[in-house]
Parts: sequence; C-alpha cells; structure tokens
Amino acid sequence: MDLRQLRYFVAVAEELHFGRAAERVGIAQPPLTQQIQKLEAGLGCQLLVRGRKTALTPAGDVLLEQARRILAQSEDAVEATRRAARGETGQLTVGVPPSVMLSSLPAAIRTYRRLYPDVRFSLRELSTSAIENALSAGEIDVGFLREVSPLNSEVAFEEGVVAALPSAHRLAKAKDLRIGALRSEPFVFFPRRLGPAFYDRLVGFCGDAGFLPEVVQEATQWHSVICLVEAGMGISLAPACVQRFKWSGVVYRPLRGLRTRVSAAWGGNDSATVAAFLRVVRERGASLR
Repeated sequence: MDLRQLRYFVAVAEELHFGRAAERVGIAQPPLTQQIQKLEAGLGCQLLVRGRKTALTPAGDVLLEQARRILAQSEDAVEATRRAARGETGQLTVGVPPSVMLSSLPAAIRTYRRLYPDVRFSLRELSTSAIENALSAGEIDVGFLREVSPLNSEVAFEEGVVAALPSAHRLAKAKDLRIGALRSEPFVFFPRRLGPAFYDRLVGFCGDAGFLPEVVQEATQWHSVICLVEAGMGISLAPACVQRFKWSGVVYRPLRGLRTRVSAAWGGNDSATVAAFLRVVRERGASLR
C-alpha cells in the first residue's frame, strides 16, 4: 500500500464511480481499476462492491477514514519540510551588544519577525567578547560584533564615531571637530574586556592623532558612560547610534573620517533560518547605514 494507491482509493470511494474517479485523478480507468485491485490484494480484503452501483464494504469504510487522515498528514509533512527548508520555522537566537540595539537593527528584527512569525526568535544582549564566546559554544545562532570579523561573518553596517561632550564644554559648538582637539581631555570609556577590538579601535584613533586618551572613569553600559559625561567626569568617544540618548547636559559632535563597523557572524550555523535572517539584515542594509 502506498500513498498513490490511497489517493486512487479515496477518489473511487468518494465518487463511487470508476470513470469519474479516473478523470479526477488524471489517469485512464483500466490502470485505476488495476491499482484498486492491487490494494485489495495487498490488504487481503474487499474494499468495494462492484455492480450497477459501486459501494464501500465495511472494510472500505474504515480505510476511507484512515486514508483521508494519512493523506492529510503526508501533505502536512511535505509542507512542514518545505517551510523548514525555507527557514520559515525553527528557532533563532541572536546576540547583540547594547550599543548595536541603539542602531536601526531593531527595525530589521521587526521586519524579520513579521516575515517569519513561526520562528521562535530570542534576543540576548551581550558584550562583544561574550558574543564571541557564545558563538563558539553554539549558544547563539547569530551575533553582531563591533570591529570583529570572524571567518563566518559579513559586515552588516558601518556608522560614524562621535565625541560625547558636556554641553558647557569649550568644543560643544564646534562644527568641524577633529579628534586631535581632544588630546588634553579626560575620557570616560567602557572596560576593554567587554570589547577589546572596539576599544583598541577607538584608542587607535587617538594614537593616529598623536596622543593616548587619559581614561579617568569606566562604565559598562553606554547610558552610564553618557551620564558620566553629563556629570562632567570627562568626555567620551562612541558610535554614532548613542545619540539616541538625549540629555540636555550632553552634546554629540561627529569626528571627521572616523567610522566603526558591525559584522554579523554565524559561527558554523548555516541553517536556512540563519540564512533568512541574514537576508533580511542585508536587505535593510541601507537603513542600517
């Protein structure tokens, strides 16, 4: 007994007419009759009463009910398999540094969840270092990393670097600010252990301008860094997305020529679900930039 025979049997059982059933399934009547006979022989019982009027035997009644269920389940299995192959089902865990959540990435996530509502989506806010570890351990499927581009990764977007200054600072009204103008300033930074590559990138900008920043205070979250700037503890260098923190005591000034990149990494996971998510991120690339 195979699915084809079951489909033929259901057609005959519902039409109770071999000619109409053959037309319904798209074959000639003789091969249809032969398949029904093979089905009966395989089961060892009669399913249909032939005569002036075709009728189901009690065994045929039972098989009709079961065949409908089996065929429906087979169609469900085919569709579920195809949906999984398209990345429309499954689970996706994404790791994101806090600062990247201030960018336009949430818009890409919103689009993805609208397009793939049956994927169980989970977001974990982690430092860049923690994301690298989580990718290696297989604890997340995709991670966004600042200034880190492992083997299985691609640049998701770039953004400028800004100086965060107290609003009363002497450079607060500067229209064209270069990083060299900050050489004598105290700095508020995040701890290097949270994102060594990004930390070194910012310090490297200072080094290229001929000085090393004097870090007088550290904070692990960007909103804390900006609060400390407002409190007059120092100034800071930050990705442009932190400008979403609006404090009356802080101003942001773009630093000419300085940019930072964010890469999307997927470790060794190249599943259809990951591919679909990355495709949405790619398509939103212009917005993210």
